[in-house]
Order: sequence, then C-alpha cells, then structure tokens
Amino acid sequence: MLGKHRTIWVFGLLLVAALTAGWMWVRYQQEELWGRLPLIFFLSFWGGFVLWRQKKWKYRPERQARWLGLAVLSGVLLALGFPPVPLTPLIFFGFVPLLMVEAEISALEERPCVWEVFRYSYQAFVLWNILTTWWVANTAFFAAILAIWLNSFFMTLPVVLFHLTRKRLPRFGHLPLILYWMAFEYGHLNWPLSWPWLNLGNAFAQTPSWVQWYEWTGTFGGTLWVLGVNVLAFKVFERNGFRFTGLPRREALKVALAVSLPIAVSLVRYFTYEERGRPVEVAVVQPNYEPHYEKFRANPEERRRRFERLSEQVLTPQTEYLVFPETAFGYVRTDRLDREPDVAFLSTLSYRHPNLKIVTGIGAFHIFQEGEPLSPAARQWSQGQDTLYFEVLNAAIQVWSKGDSIPLYRKSKLVPGAEFIPFRQVLFFIEPLVAHLGGSFEGHGTQPEREVFASSTGKVAPVICYESVYGDYHADYVRKGAEAIFIMTNDGWWGNTAGHKQHLRFASLRAIETRRSIARSANTGISAFINQRGDILQPTRYGEEAAIRGTIRFNDGLTFYVRHGDLLARLAAFLSALLLLNLLVVGLRNLFAAPPSGGRKN
Repeated sequence: MLGKHRTIWVFGLLLVAALTAGWMWVRYQQEELWGRLPLIFFLSFWGGFVLWRQKKWKYRPERQARWLGLAVLSGVLLALGFPPVPLTPLIFFGFVPLLMVEAEISALEERPCVWEVFRYSYQAFVLWNILTTWWVANTAFFAAILAIWLNSFFMTLPVVLFHLTRKRLPRFGHLPLILYWMAFEYGHLNWPLSWPWLNLGNAFAQTPSWVQWYEWTGTFGGTLWVLGVNVLAFKVFERNGFRFTGLPRREALKVALAVSLPIAVSLVRYFTYEERGRPVEVAVVQPNYEPHYEKFRANPEERRRRFERLSEQVLTPQTEYLVFPETAFGYVRTDRLDREPDVAFLSTLSYRHPNLKIVTGIGAFHIFQEGEPLSPAARQWSQGQDTLYFEVLNAAIQVWSKGDSIPLYRKSKLVPGAEFIPFRQVLFFIEPLVAHLGGSFEGHGTQPEREVFASSTGKVAPVICYESVYGDYHADYVRKGAEAIFIMTNDGWWGNTAGHKQHLRFASLRAIETRRSIARSANTGISAFINQRGDILQPTRYGEEAAIRGTIRFNDGLTFYVRHGDLLARLAAFLSALLLLNLLVVGLRNLFAAPPSGGRKN
C-alpha cells in the first residue's frame, strides 16, 4: 500500500503503540486514569499490524490498497454514525464501501472467496469497534481487547455467510445480508458472550425523535432500516458504475425517501404523542465517587453524610421516590438487611419523610443456609473446621417506612468478563489469571425473572446498569407490572469518555419501546430524567456532585413491543435458518458435482 515506505510506517505505528502502553502502565502504577490513551494504543497497534500483513495478501497491491481503503471508510462511517457523534445519517451508508469490496471480489472469483471477504470485513469492523468502544479498556484492559477483536469476528460472520449465499443462491440478492445480520444481533443479545452495544438500532439513540415507532418494532426496526437503506444505496451506486458524479436524480430520490419517510412518520408521532399516566415526584442523587480508587475505599460514615446532604437539598413533602446509584452501599448481608448500618441510615431518612420510598443499588452477599441449593455463583469460605458457602450480588433494594419488608432484586444481566466468566466449564484453565487480575471466576448471583418494587404509589423497575441495554429483557420489567423505570448505574469506570454518554442515550430507546418514564441515577453522571418520548431532561454534569428533582408519569399501558418483544428478530432468525439449510443442500450437491473452473486473479 505504501510501497517502500511501508516498513517505516509499520515501525512507527508499533513504536507509538509501545510507548503508549508504557505510559498507560506508569499511570496505572500511579493510580491515574488512562483517559484516551487506549484509543491511541489500539489504533496504532492495529494500523501497524494491518500494514505489516498487507504484503502477504492475495491480490495486486493497487487492488488490495483500494479494498483496504474501502474497508477503512466503512469502519469510519459506521463509527461517525454512532452516538455520541451527531452525524447519525452516515450510518445509512456505512456498509456501502464494504459491499463494494464484496462485489468486486465476487466478480473476480467464480467460487466463494471466504477468506478475502472475511479479511476486509474484519478490518472494517475492528476499526468500528475501536472508534466506538475503546473506552472499555478504562475498566478492564484485557476485557477491552476481547470485546473489540472478538466482537469484530462475530460481526464478520453475517457478511461471510451473505457472500457464500450470494454465490450459491444468487436469486436472493442482498436479502440474506439483512436476515443474517438481524439474526446475529438477536443471538448476540441472548447468549453468554453477549455484547450488543453496537447493534445497529442503537445508532438512533442520538436522535430518538426519528424512531418513535420503536414502540412497535424495538431496535430491530432500526437495524432493518439501516441495512435496507445501505443495500438500496449500494445498488443505486452500483448502477451508476460506482461513480459519485452523474447520479440520476430519480435514483438519489429513492435513497432520500428511504431515509426520510420513516423519520417523517416518527416526527408526526413524536409531536402528537401525549404522555400517559399519573404524575409522581421523584428525586435523584449523583454522589460522584471515582470508582477505581475512591468509591470502595470511602469511609462509610462520610458516604452516608454525603448522600444525606445531597438528598435533603431536593426532597419536599411531595417527593415519593428517591433514587441512588448502583452499589451505592455495601457489602450487606441479605439475611439481616434491616440490621445493616447503611440500611438503617436509609430507614431513618425514610422515616423523616413518611411518603418517601428509597430505591438504591447495593453490593451484597447471600450466605447459603444448610440444605439450601447452591447457585452456580456460590463460593466457599473456610476457617478452621467451619465452612460456609456464599454468593456475591450486585443488587437493588427499596426502603420505605411503611413497608412490611425490604424487597431485594439481584442484577441478572451481567457483564461478561467483569461480573461473570462465560463458559466456565470450558475455560476452567483461566481461573488463576482471573484471580490474579482481581476478578472472580464464580461471578455474581442472579435470579431467573425480572422483579418490580411495589408501594402505595405504584410499581417501579429496579434496572441496574448493563440491563438497560437490552430491549426485550428490559420490557420484561413492564410485563411484570412496572409503571416507571429507575436505572441505577456506575458509569465512572470508563472515565469521561463516550461510554457514559452512549449508555445514557440507550435509555431513551428503552423509554420509547415501553412508553415508560425513567429516572436515572449515575454515580459520577450523567443522571437525568427521560420522558416517554425519549427526551433527556435535567441532565447533570459528569464528574460533579448533584441532586435533581422532577415529575415523571407512571403509566400502566402496554405497547406492541412490550407485548410481542423482538418479533422482527425472531422472524429473521427463522428465515436465516431456512436460508442456511438451503445453502447446505446446494453445497452438498456441488460437492459431488464436477468442480468449476478456477477464478481470475488480477
């Protein structure tokens, strides 16, 4: 690609990566956050690696340079079309350069050329993942490596399967790409290595007024929209000889209408929608504890005083709920909640405000009694001849002076790697590494079904952090009767990066899907209220102590999406299975037929 200067570029990029890694290590030893250093490291390392491998690729240098450039362009367009960058329309064209690469490879080869399609697709998706989720490294560096490069591998599979299908079953055109990708996203929501952060429908979290129809389709409607427009734009571009100039107005109008008509429908719904339900006053506290080096070392008494001070700034006699963030207190024992000092503090605060219900995240542990079945997250502790079994919980409770008991909800959608190890039976050999890195091989305890906290005011969903990324899972709280959503999170792990902004905006999509108002309490920010149209109200500043009060609506109506969940995705998965079965039959038939002549290489 760069001829005789390639070696210099490879050496320079890898040197930048090495120096950045060294500086990250120094800051780690000094207990300082990395900021954007992981982004520099990942980009320079990957750029150096790709250039080093380029000379070993299959086709002529000028052709592989073109394809590599198109793959890079796809990755950049997809990243720029994703929150928090306000360039959402670019997501409609992010796949077009990659589809050009696949089309040109297909034209050169009579048989499927899986490896070449995989190579350039993987380049595009690695770049997309780096540019949008590099901040994961601020929480766990090795988890970020897996999240970026493994997730990119999974993203490549639908494109490779599409290439195979288009070569063997050309009559289906580009439809298999749409079906395979939607099936991939659906599977990625529902298996142990789940990481659906970059599902295409999430791109419109930046512009919730464009997707008010998510109350019927969920985010898979957005995925279908994005892929459909990309395919249409590619076909228009292909018919024009892959030239930007001279594009017929009628062809350009087709693409413009495919983008604008769903937006127009949504805007009509957005401006005519009236919030439903009864008004309830809610307060939210943002204590602002840096989670890596401060939060879990803070003096418990000082922490309680900070929560009390911030709460009293906003509480009124009309305030019905007070929401604190994820793991605001802990660790407490589940068998004696009412006797724990932190819970006693919450009870005292509630008694001073008789109408007040306090919903907070806690770190907890449950000790298994004799004869009680052990969970997969059970751990053993021994002292002398005494042995007990317990599990660690990321949980939420509701404290109310008039309540008969303290309900406890266990976070059940856990972060792979950070809160549990997927496929523990297969990956048993990494247990020493996990322990060395300060993790837990057993993970956290969960519960099989969602739960709501009830009171005289209504029913609320105690959604903890990562759980707010999952549409159908989140809707299950509403199916259990939740009239409003309380999101408790600790986004400070990522520092002041795009991560906490993306997470906040994803909550807007959950509000639209369920037509439920949201009160969001984030440890370091951004805390906010979100109405049933997905508008973010009273957002706090990141990295500051804050307390806000607002009125939200408690709604008991059910949307089509809540009733039926990810219907589009299930249909796509079914049709994908039929396509793959058809592809298998054709492949077996070709296996016993005479091999076709070899393809051309230019």
